[in-house]
Amino acid sequence: MTSPVTVEIRDNVTIISLSRPEKANALSGEMSDGIRDAILAATAAGARAVVLRGEGKHFCAGFDFGDFDSLTDGDLALRFLQVEEMLQAVFYAPMPVLALVQGRAVGAGADLAAAAMRVVAAPGVRFQMPGPRFGVVLGTRRLAYRIGPVAARQIQIENRPVEAEEALSLGMVDALAETERWDGVMDEFASSYSRLAPGVTAALADVTRPDTRDADMAALARSVAIPGIKARIAAFRAASAR
Repeated sequence: MTSPVTVEIRDNVTIISLSRPEKANALSGEMSDGIRDAILAATAAGARAVVLRGEGKHFCAGFDFGDFDSLTDGDLALRFLQVEEMLQAVFYAPMPVLALVQGRAVGAGADLAAAAMRVVAAPGVRFQMPGPRFGVVLGTRRLAYRIGPVAARQIQIENRPVEAEEALSLGMVDALAETERWDGVMDEFASSYSRLAPGVTAALADVTRPDTRDADMAALARSVAIPGIKARIAAFRAASAR
């Protein structure tokens, strides 16, 4: 069976690929845990930089609802908590993390991109974060850290897609580049962001990003603990399908 997350090491750079292109790289529990574990392994191995990328047409379609009918409210809550653990591993990694984003980045997929230190996207990319529509508060503080609290709140309330040029102007994306140029983008990233001693890079990260791990996990836990999460998601999916 093919792993939903693959890892390649090039010199001192760890490349983590979301490898379910047939599912638009939607995040199963196994996939979320695989990304988290790959980040932790890169940290333990002393990687100087990490690259996140998605195979196929899309970066990540968000939460995997493929087994939705068999899940209980408790199962869904646990799955969202797994996603938050993954996002925290990315955001608080001691080394710089680059996300290469193409196609769609939806829900937890958009949150995954926002958790990276640097984001390079292909023209035509589209981000959307529908979680608040079914009562889930996931990743919002990290999005606000990247683009500002007012813009983050507006986008979440409106549940509107953010396309490439707007994402660039907001700071959701740091640069746009065609996928054909991504090997060069990775090489430049590895060169530019591994010049400092690892301890200095980690110390800079600690003093330039807020540590809100407990608050973020608590906010998510409160939102998914409200009874009826499965019914709310089902209603949202039915409305979206119309």
